[in-house]
Amino acid sequence: GNPYDLVVSAGIGGGFAERAPLGAVVVADRIVAADLGAETPDGFVPVTGLGFGTDVHLPPAALVGAAREAGLLPGAVLTVSTVTGSAARAAELLARHPSAVAEAMEGFGVAEAAAAHGVPALEVRAVSNAIGPRDRDAWRIPAALTALTSAFVRLAPAEAGSPFALARARLVP
Repeated sequence: GNPYDLVVSAGIGGGFAERAPLGAVVVADRIVAADLGAETPDGFVPVTGLGFGTDVHLPPAALVGAAREAGLLPGAVLTVSTVTGSAARAAELLARHPSAVAEAMEGFGVAEAAAAHGVPALEVRAVSNAIGPRDRDAWRIPAALTALTSAFVRLAPAEAGSPFALARARLVP
């Protein structure tokens, strides 16, 4: 009975090291289904190119801007069905998505569900590991969770005029 004004998908993810190093917190200016589509002899065709829906959701620009002002790094966050584990796959993703800063596994599904209900979505990820060859010894999950918590303290100030308070007041794209 009480509609939501904003859905936020938040957690940890991998970062493209040159763009979003360990401990960085990113905000999606594009939530992308990076591997939903078809491989063809001519290359990858995203689901949009196949005529089956969308492969990108755009969060509200005002909220992305406010997150940037709060110190978050904006860029595309890629939703993948298989975590990237090689330099070749990381390079392939960057070639297809030049504005990508991070990858995770949930954001696009959350954005799809929000869109189905007419609610804007935002994705926030703290970088716990570098995208590419898997090196579990280099993962920084506790530090990433601490960074994520700190980011939300900066994102959700109590003053009524903040963009995140405005989101609660029915800001829709």
